[in-house]
Amino acid sequence: MKSYNLTELAIDYERDGYISGIPLIDSATAKSHRDALETAEKDQGNLHYLAKVHTLFRSPYQLATLPAALDIVEQLIGPDILLFNVTYIIKEAGTASHVSWHQDLTYWGLSHDDQVSMWLALSPATEETGCMQMLPGSHKSGRLEHHATEDSNNVLLQGQTVTNIDTSTSIACPLAPGEASFHHGWTLHASMPNQGNDRRIGLNIQYFAPHVRQTKHDMDTAMLVRGKDRYNHFGIDSPATSDFEPTAVRRHTELQDLYEKTVGTS
Repeated sequence: MKSYNLTELAIDYERDGYISGIPLIDSATAKSHRDALETAEKDQGNLHYLAKVHTLFRSPYQLATLPAALDIVEQLIGPDILLFNVTYIIKEAGTASHVSWHQDLTYWGLSHDDQVSMWLALSPATEETGCMQMLPGSHKSGRLEHHATEDSNNVLLQGQTVTNIDTSTSIACPLAPGEASFHHGWTLHASMPNQGNDRRIGLNIQYFAPHVRQTKHDMDTAMLVRGKDRYNHFGIDSPATSDFEPTAVRRHTELQDLYEKTVGTS
């Protein structure tokens, strides 16, 4: 796999609000995790956009806690890291599913922006299959006004969209299986429909520093994955120790409901 310099990645991230094409696992390992997902889908049904799937299923938990991934996150937000959410984002081949231009932090209710999202490809993410597009430097403008939209093909819960922006400088971020991108919560990004003949499968993972707190309520949860939590602002998520264990499934129903209520309100 390609090598990378952590210091240089942090400089690029600070400048652009994202870094992309970072190799974390080899293609064979990526395929094994894709196989695990697709086997689980046969038993459990649709897992697309299911919140906190790492509390149910070992594969996403293993990927979210890869030492190589946490090394990069540490370089970006510091040595103490909470894992907030892990979600599969899947675009089926030849469908109209898309993600409008938006900023992740808009509806999350977090007190600070010491946060980073990782997007790990488990299948080829190309311009044809609808890879992410980033607007370099847009994170420096802070929060922009979003409008909720009614669009059944928009993956976002509220179809939240930033309009009247110049996207002429946007950059496509193709990823091979096993490669990842990392982006800031204020970085404007979007992705177009999958016009290819394979599923576009990505695992989206959110991390933040422990001093960050939830401002909408006091029921939110997270999981310490590196360093120390000196603040204890969150309840504690339990990692999956087996796949879809009944107690975890019952608990997840509550977590999913809380997540949707939290991000589904402005």
